[in-house]
Amino acid sequence: MTGATTRAAAELRLGPLRVETPVVLAPMAGITNAAFRQLCREQGAGLYVCEMITSRGIVERDRKTLQMLQFDPGEKIRSVQLYGVDPATMAAGAEILCNEYGVGHIDLNFGCPVPKVTRKGGGAALPYKRDRLAAILRATVKAGERYGVPVTMKTRLGIDQDHLTYLDAGKIAEDAGCAAIALHGRTAQQSYSGVADWDAIGRLKQAVSLPVLGNGDIWEAADALRMVEQTGVDGVVIGRGCLGRPWLFRDLADAFAGRQTRTLPRLGEVAIMVRRHAELLAGLSDERHGLTDLRKHMAWYFKGFPIGGEVRRQFGQVSSFADLDRALAQLDPAEEFPVAELGLPRGRQGSPRDKVALPEGWLNDTSGDDLDLAAAELGVSGG
Repeated sequence: MTGATTRAAAELRLGPLRVETPVVLAPMAGITNAAFRQLCREQGAGLYVCEMITSRGIVERDRKTLQMLQFDPGEKIRSVQLYGVDPATMAAGAEILCNEYGVGHIDLNFGCPVPKVTRKGGGAALPYKRDRLAAILRATVKAGERYGVPVTMKTRLGIDQDHLTYLDAGKIAEDAGCAAIALHGRTAQQSYSGVADWDAIGRLKQAVSLPVLGNGDIWEAADALRMVEQTGVDGVVIGRGCLGRPWLFRDLADAFAGRQTRTLPRLGEVAIMVRRHAELLAGLSDERHGLTDLRKHMAWYFKGFPIGGEVRRQFGQVSSFADLDRALAQLDPAEEFPVAELGLPRGRQGSPRDKVALPEGWLNDTSGDDLDLAAAELGVSGG
């Protein structure tokens, strides 16, 4: 294990916060609610971030947005990702999160590649406007400082290979007082396709003094160690790699602590995990809504297992514990984990976009302090 790996393995420092294992769960819309965060946290230490919340939704007291701010009693650090494009609104949203919801860490989203966001100047498009980015970061960091709450940011390499922004974004984040910056090693044009550029993540680490977190193509615990060794980052951000595999956080905790990784779960252990996930989801609302929400996870949990089309269909239609238990009872608990699935991408991938949707004239200059980005202020949270 290299010196870089050893340093990262000790702990992750985000301002006053100490994260025992240098691992962060990436916010994923419709996935990282309080139930999934608890499920992952039960597997291993780390920082577990809530689904993306919009600053406008908080300030306007949008019902759906406020309902998403659910935390279980075991969440020692309440972590939320905040989205917005206006410095004052972002600061006001941060104030509410800290003062009314006891949030202890705020991450700012400047990495969303979705066309409905970038075409209005938000998400991964915004860092191209350097002064607007700086204004947002300064205002939000200042709001967090009043409560001792560190503010971090997540971004991408840039809009495309001809318009890279990550090095400037890192220096702006450093100057603004951010506690860390997380970099997804893809451009907005790539979306989730292709291969993440870990070399670029390493270049950012060399360019700034604040902690850098690496994101992209971490499918197994060994990938995380390899990223730290290759790039020198202070920690890793886990997104699609944990879909249907909450035990990845167990493996990560073992790997960073230098412990022998435990055996992969057999199908019976996966079934127990699914049942636990169902119980936690039902606890957020009720049985019907919780079990319906579980459906989206089923293909991920059972990916590669030979369980048959009819049983898969049943899992995709569960709406009660009775439905779930009937389907689970048909599984062979001794079935071994499909090792052929290890190291393979999970979740959405898609193809690179021909062109990133942007506001007219967006690339003409990098100044955006006086831009009217009201249309990019999403009111509804969750991505």
